[in-house]
Amino acid sequence: MSGTDGLGTFVSGLDYPMFVVTVATGTQPAERSGCLVGFATQCSISPARMLVCLSKNNHTYLLARAASALAVHRLAAGQRDLASLFGEATGDEVDKFARCAWRTGPAGQPVLTDSATWLVGTVLDRMDLGDHVGFLLAPIEVGGAPDGRPLQFSDVQDLDAGHPA
Repeated sequence: MSGTDGLGTFVSGLDYPMFVVTVATGTQPAERSGCLVGFATQCSISPARMLVCLSKNNHTYLLARAASALAVHRLAAGQRDLASLFGEATGDEVDKFARCAWRTGPAGQPVLTDSATWLVGTVLDRMDLGDHVGFLLAPIEVGGAPDGRPLQFSDVQDLDAGHPA
């Protein structure tokens, strides 16, 4: 089996947590964007580090390229509506923040007030990873409290992406 086909087979049974990444520009008026993300993980314990990967086709990526910080939100299993908003609509056409509860958080980043937990992190590095770019984050502040089972890929795999593949 080829590497590409083999990877699809290898990851086919994985059911990883889903996150929403949000970003705001520092310019006034601030431009905001956010997207649903499946490629995210803690990647270091000491020092604490998080890696989130954004599709190069995504409006959020366009703003994140110059951002000094990003907000990462872990959704609870019952928050498919937030996942749908940030996964199926594109920031090129829709103001997602007019359709959900949020506040300005650390480093001026938009924090979704209904998310189970959130983290705002300083962008330490960006890595080209193919059709995605990885953003290495050092946590500035973490908020919220875990609320049961996290939203998983299997909960949202039927959503239609808001941006072209």
